[in-house]
Amino acid sequence: MSRKRKKHHGSSFQDWLKSERIQEEANAAAIKAVVSWQLEMAMKEQGLTKAEMARQLNTSRSQLDRILDPENDTVSLATLSRAAELVGRKLTLELT
Repeated sequence: MSRKRKKHHGSSFQDWLKSERIQEEANAAAIKAVVSWQLEMAMKEQGLTKAEMARQLNTSRSQLDRILDPENDTVSLATLSRAAELVGRKLTLELT
């Protein structure tokens, strides 16, 4: 006789993050990674090089690398917003 398998076993990943008290940090890192990836994809779509993007942002290439680095969480929202505008996008935040 075969046993029915439960669809889910144990707690969820979100529950684990909460229990480890790292949910906010993990969510922030995920958001930064997605925004960085979206900026890079938009740059590629427009044929915009990192050097040209840095010039248009009035910043250095190394600063642009920090903006595009998914692990760098020190970039300000204002900087991300300016970068988004340069590639024809808009950065929006929402409290839910």
